Amino acid sequence: MNEFSIFPAGDSAVNVTFANVVDPQINQFIRILQKELTLKRTNGITALVPAFRTLTIFYDPEILSFDKLADMVRTSAAEIKQVTQQNKRIVHIPVCYENEFSPDMAHVSEHSGLSRKEIIARHTSPDYLIYMLGFLPGFVYLGGLDAKLATPRLATPRLAINPGAVGIAGEQTGVYPIASPGGWQIIGQTPIKLFQPEKENPFYYQAGDYIHFDPITVSEFNQIKHLDDEGRYQIKVEEVE
Repeated sequence: MNEFSIFPAGDSAVNVTFANVVDPQINQFIRILQKELTLKRTNGITALVPAFRTLTIFYDPEILSFDKLADMVRTSAAEIKQVTQQNKRIVHIPVCYENEFSPDMAHVSEHSGLSRKEIIARHTSPDYLIYMLGFLPGFVYLGGLDAKLATPRLATPRLAINPGAVGIAGEQTGVYPIASPGGWQIIGQTPIKLFQPEKENPFYYQAGDYIHFDPITVSEFNQIKHLDDEGRYQIKVEEVE
């Protein structure tokens, strides 16, 4: 499970690459390895970026050589005895799936053979593991989508998607934290701002956390948006053993 290769990524970064599968244990090992390397506070490492099956390590080659960094990665990985079950931090995201917020619901329904009610029930059932953040600030790549909901991307991407739009692309689901072009099938929208650059911690979540989508009505959407705009909305976060 913890077998990996180390490849140069230009002259100031390396990719620590694991098996070509989407696996929560591999992803957890990557995050533990990231933590171990961070705790060592090695002079020359400038950034560590975890993804589905890779850990990219940026470094200053004038301070730290590729060979020394590679040895350090191997040593740190060997020190990780096993990947143990950790508490789940679940961030609840309210989502309205009504018509005005779900322009692609009919297409997902046609592709899956499921009714709107069934799609919402299946989409709001799992706790989705955040494998990584990317593409946009705070855009979550989530694992755990019900296989029946898997739907191909739009043949022609939209030029603009609203902030908070919740979509499906293939076997993944995610949320657009800011306005953006995109090709995901939009089935809902959250009223809360997921990217808050003015705050010390601009996101409610990080890789390794879980997202749970909670269905809300249009009326609740408007109420929550009003509270969020005034800075008074308290997002629900659970710690589960």
